Amino acid sequence: MKKSLLVLSGVLAISAALAGCGSKSEDKPAETSGGAATSGTKAPVTIKVQGWYTEAQGNWNKTVEAYNATHPNVKVVYESMSEKGDSQEGMKKLDLLAASGEQMDVVMYSSASDFAQRVGAGILEPLDEYLKKDNIVVKDEYKLDPIVNGKYYALPGKMIEWFVLLNKDKLDAAKLPVPTEWTWNDYAEYAKKMTSGEGAAKQYGSYFHNWKDYALLALNNNMDNPYLVKSDGTENIDNPQVRFSLNLRNQMENVDKSSVPYFEVVSQKMAYRDVFYAGKTAMLATGNWMVGELALNAKFNTVFAPYPKYDAKDTNGLTEVGADFMGVAANSKNKQAAYDFVKWYTTEGIQTQGLFFSGWKKADINKNVEAILASGKPDQVKFIDKTSLLSTLKVNKSTKLVVPPTYALQQEKEYTTQVELFLTGKQDLEKTIATSKAKIEEIRKSNAK
Repeated sequence: MKKSLLVLSGVLAISAALAGCGSKSEDKPAETSGGAATSGTKAPVTIKVQGWYTEAQGNWNKTVEAYNATHPNVKVVYESMSEKGDSQEGMKKLDLLAASGEQMDVVMYSSASDFAQRVGAGILEPLDEYLKKDNIVVKDEYKLDPIVNGKYYALPGKMIEWFVLLNKDKLDAAKLPVPTEWTWNDYAEYAKKMTSGEGAAKQYGSYFHNWKDYALLALNNNMDNPYLVKSDGTENIDNPQVRFSLNLRNQMENVDKSSVPYFEVVSQKMAYRDVFYAGKTAMLATGNWMVGELALNAKFNTVFAPYPKYDAKDTNGLTEVGADFMGVAANSKNKQAAYDFVKWYTTEGIQTQGLFFSGWKKADINKNVEAILASGKPDQVKFIDKTSLLSTLKVNKSTKLVVPPTYALQQEKEYTTQVELFLTGKQDLEKTIATSKAKIEEIRKSNAK
């Protein structure tokens, strides 16, 4: 496959020199200061952990301090790449650091497609030799298997499964029960019954953000391939689940008017958290990272329901799965120490952090929830319905993780462009599917040999 150029959020292309930053001489664990290999050193080496979380969002200072307390030969420092806690802004700055040759040790990416693209650009160090030395079989230790072309370049940090948040007060007002198993058609009916008001005072039953995940609602709980392309880059959108998803959104937003219209979402630059906290929507399909955020920001009684099903006969709780992909920078001068931190954080560290759900198979879900709630504010935690949260988490079943081709972000952009045209009434469904297919195939071919 021809080497694809990494486009840094549409403004920066990684040069050929950057693609060579992980040379063959660095394929094996380096003998460096840090971690288990540093028992004889006097001064600790400094390892930078770089991500987009703010301290309020990530509790990173407490986390790295816990690691430093038990690893005196290493000083881990967390650096936020975004004052707003914006993952896309953070990854853009990480790309700039990589291009400029600044110190990078432990880096994180928020989606499989973002991660895959950086692998393709040579930014990440292969971890296979490190894992082999520690006798770690990733698919046995972790709930996700982030393998890329037969190699491991990251381990799963925060594990993301999806569910639905519901405003309990609005649910009660509509005399609706907390869902424990439901379909997308049921979801649409709930949205209609919880929509009220007009104009600026209107309160919607539902909100869908402008991410590609919300343009693949029913595909997201397809066990075998919940992504818009297959692993070889060929399209996966010309199917009933994608058509259903787009028709559902069009019906809810433009016909029933029970979900915030796409045009308002993008023109007003809406933030999904703010929409939910403000009571503008009664329901929000989102990821489990919101539990930690609710523990700090909840403003009303919130209950949880499983991700809706495409078909009533489908398995309950099927949800798309994702993670923060945490790896070692290929240009790090302390790769062993960086890897040691990655290994610790993705197993024990997340429990210490107390904000996110772990992708480690040995993590206890009950203790994970308790740790997250304990890190919150009592006045906000009281609004979280622990019973529905635990029952939802325990019924969740992750679909297969798809690590797409390195050029998948380009395909996502083309698809979401076509979806926008459809949801704003500028083209019909069949043209949306046909044009998306053609664009996706064009990108695949341009990146082929």
